[in-house]
Amino acid sequence: MNRLIAQPDLKKEFGAELKRRRMESGISQERLAELADLHRTYISAVESGKRNLTLESIQRLAQALGATVGSFFTSVERGPEEPSGRRDLPAPNGAPPTGPILLVEDDPRDVEFTLAAFKEAKLANPVLVASDGLSALDILAESERVPPQLVLLDLQLPKLHGLEVLRRIRADRRFKQIPVVVLTASRSDRDVQEAMRLGANAFLTKPVDFHRFAEVTPRLRLHWALF
Repeated sequence: MNRLIAQPDLKKEFGAELKRRRMESGISQERLAELADLHRTYISAVESGKRNLTLESIQRLAQALGATVGSFFTSVERGPEEPSGRRDLPAPNGAPPTGPILLVEDDPRDVEFTLAAFKEAKLANPVLVASDGLSALDILAESERVPPQLVLLDLQLPKLHGLEVLRRIRADRRFKQIPVVVLTASRSDRDVQEAMRLGANAFLTKPVDFHRFAEVTPRLRLHWALF
């Protein structure tokens, strides 16, 4: 199949647009690869502007993100000015713009409950969802420019345990100050005690609801991130 994008500038612009849309949708590279039936390393190379694309690959990526091929090229042609997508909302009293919230949870039902609680709280922040520990670290690395405002971290995660995710967050100077709230099914969970020792700021019992979430945010000085 003929390659559709070959020039380095176009590859970089398309990769940047793909990453912008993926982050806006709150999905990891791994999840996008699953949806588009492509390899994760291929997604990473495309977003870095290091990979030529075929029309078939572009179509798969666009469909996985709920977009059309034409809309991708329209955005690329428009250049670096921000297309109609997510904009960081201004915060009151001169506070910095609201960053995203990173939800690290592998149970789809708990994700649904948590997102419903966010909706009820009228949260201003966009939400990024990672379904395993490695994906959570990938999202953090990709969001260095606008790091998450808060990490909600389940501990029983596939691929990398939540305690190890927390340990790496606290060891990384770029992210060590991000508040981390541990999600747990039991207050007596030994892992919760270890998480607090490692630097977790608080914990919430699952499923997360509006009232529990509202109780935690003032202690983390995140109240300005809510409408």
